[in-house]
Amino acid sequence: MRGLPKFDDPDLLVGAEGFSDAGVYRLRDDLLILQSLDFFPPLVDDPYLFGQIAAANSLSDIYAMGGTPKTALNIVGFPDDKLDLSILSRILAGGAERVMAAGAVIAGGHTVRDTEIKYGLSVTGVATPEELRTNGGARPGDQLVLTKPLGTGFVTTAFKMKRCPEGVLETAAASMAMLNQGASQAARSVEASASTDITGFGLAGHAGEMAQSSDVTVVIDTTRLPVLAGAAELAAAGNHTRASKTNRSAVEPLMRIEESADPSGLEMVFDAQTSGGLLISVDPSRSEELVMRCCESGAEQSAIVGEVAEKSDVSLVFTG
Repeated sequence: MRGLPKFDDPDLLVGAEGFSDAGVYRLRDDLLILQSLDFFPPLVDDPYLFGQIAAANSLSDIYAMGGTPKTALNIVGFPDDKLDLSILSRILAGGAERVMAAGAVIAGGHTVRDTEIKYGLSVTGVATPEELRTNGGARPGDQLVLTKPLGTGFVTTAFKMKRCPEGVLETAAASMAMLNQGASQAARSVEASASTDITGFGLAGHAGEMAQSSDVTVVIDTTRLPVLAGAAELAAAGNHTRASKTNRSAVEPLMRIEESADPSGLEMVFDAQTSGGLLISVDPSRSEELVMRCCESGAEQSAIVGEVAEKSDVSLVFTG
């Protein structure tokens, strides 16, 4: 992006230059629109479930910013010369179900012939200036709450290699298809200072972005991380994505790993997530309330996983 022109518009509050989850444009002093786009190839065999997961993942960027999704556009790559269109219909139906669950509408979209299936959404949401949360507001003394368990990368990799138990995949798929709507509303109710969603860069990458944007140091307790059932065993068996290595390399200059860090937990922080939870920075006096509200909304494995410290020589510290 270094060679691209910069847009000089005072109403573009959040653009592509930072680490934010969605772009933010001011329509009026009391009304902001949030825009995001995401798509990817299938992670599961069931077309309907894939549509649900991809849509939940796309909607998550709006929830991470404190917004309410309003409209979505389908984005599709599909080999219609090789596969029956009924498969595409099921994918779109799964996506539509999640958009409806979010209280939003699908206003159309665009489809191209491709060599492999790809699906996702371009989502537009709204927020007031008071509702807007970025990943740049974390304050020293805050505690960090993670609202979904980690390990989807290990599970989906094992599934592709036909090494994943069916029950483990079902649990992971249910987590990926769950909207971050309830967690976002919970964050709003406790006046959270910052949030971001955990996706392809893993917990380490997105926590690092929060630390850099907020000019703080984020401390993650690797012994307190919620993990999908069966994911640790699949990780130990070597079911790593390529992103596990690249995610670690990307944050290596920014991090310090203390001797007390749990090796299994360290595996999880670098694992690339699909439709992961929100990482929320909140005043310590309200962190337990946030966990309770998230659990009540369906995010039952929400947990306090760390804290925010004054800026030090590194952006990330992994401890135990």
